[in-house]
Amino acid sequence: MSKKKVDLILENMTIESCAAEGKALTHWNGAVVFVPFAVPGDVVDIRITRKYHNYYEGFISRIVEPSKDRIEPFCEHFGVCGGCKWQPLPYPMQLEAKRRQVEDQLVRLGHLTVPEILPTIPSDQTIFYRNKLEFTFSSRRWLQWDENPDDVLPEDRVGLGFHVGKFFDKVLDIKHCYLQRDPSNDIRLFCKEYAVSHSLDFFNIRENTGYIRNMFIRTTDTGELMVIICFFYEQRETREAMLDAVSAAFPQISSLYYVINSKLNDSIGDQECILYKGSPVIREQMEGLTFRIGAKSFYQTNSNQALKLYTVARDFAELTGNEVVYDLYTGTGTIAQFVSRMASKVIGIEYVPEAIEDAKANAAANGITNCEFFAGDMKDVLDDGFIAEHGHPDVIILDPPRAGIHPDVAKVILDASPERIVYVSCNPASQARDLAILCSKYEITAVQPVDMFPHTQHVENVCALRLRPEPVEGLK
Repeated sequence: MSKKKVDLILENMTIESCAAEGKALTHWNGAVVFVPFAVPGDVVDIRITRKYHNYYEGFISRIVEPSKDRIEPFCEHFGVCGGCKWQPLPYPMQLEAKRRQVEDQLVRLGHLTVPEILPTIPSDQTIFYRNKLEFTFSSRRWLQWDENPDDVLPEDRVGLGFHVGKFFDKVLDIKHCYLQRDPSNDIRLFCKEYAVSHSLDFFNIRENTGYIRNMFIRTTDTGELMVIICFFYEQRETREAMLDAVSAAFPQISSLYYVINSKLNDSIGDQECILYKGSPVIREQMEGLTFRIGAKSFYQTNSNQALKLYTVARDFAELTGNEVVYDLYTGTGTIAQFVSRMASKVIGIEYVPEAIEDAKANAAANGITNCEFFAGDMKDVLDDGFIAEHGHPDVIILDPPRAGIHPDVAKVILDASPERIVYVSCNPASQARDLAILCSKYEITAVQPVDMFPHTQHVENVCALRLRPEPVEGLK
């Protein structure tokens, strides 16, 4: 995609609507202009910074007249932090924008035939709704526009927070975050202050140098708390001193882990998480079921909204108690166990071995005996032989990562031809691509967006599919 830098001011432009990736849009000279942090109805001056083949990108240089719908952002980091871009947008408008986003991906771009897309299911909590956050230690934090780099002391150049926009090496030091409830903010601030006061080297993401690199905080509605602190290399006395300080300052921490991660990225999926103190797992509850969550387990990050999401998936599955259900990308077996009481048998498959161990333990703890779980890459595990051994699926529930499903998995699903498919997705674009393949045999019977992430552009979407009847020979 060709692009070139430009520097142009457009004056008195009226923002027309919300757009993809949390942006808004207007038109100029017959082309679309995308800008972040805008609300439909705003009259603004826009500084254009990029020109593409048929659209422009820029930012608001001045709000001439705010939209009647614009509300005051609640977070001091709004406009710099890469999250919660829709804070000025009233929540009902966010929900409608997410419904339209699903419609655009499935209908306008995916060219799929769908029934009327239902209104987005709202989240009861629009702040402090996340149960997991990751923070990055940076030796060179993002400097605010009013800070002179020459006046910033070395100890004030470090930060602990979130990445800024599209800059992989820029981290915004977070004072207070509204995404995760207490004591998340207190723990983060304590860890930063401890690292500064004890002269621990914050990580330099670009140069891959430093000692302390990132941390995770997980909470549950049951009141349990997990903290994972990641170091670039082992330095036992220093590491233990910090972990002991965190544990002493926050005795409510249920599970305290550490990771020695010397590779070039911060992900810990392929790293050993070492329990330092407390329980190896924390637990979440949903509809009378208890779920173990380990250091690397996947669990929906909005616990309360997950119940609504899984209820939609179960309703779309139309289970009677006699069906064999395949739950693909099962994670810790949450959906599998959630639907198990209404199925004959549930088969869960997930590529993370630790998650499958949690799923098995969860099922045992919940007294569920009709669930079986298997670990491995989906395209390698799910084949005709696996189905022949474990039973033909009447219903398949899909909840894949953002990238969607592998074409080989789609082929096996089509060959198996279950009567119904329920596709849960956090990315309507990849979902639309996959549905286009599945719709060679299936029709989409229901579409339900669910808001898991208020004040962001992200939306979870659930689609119900039903197998088309085989055409009768000789009939058209």
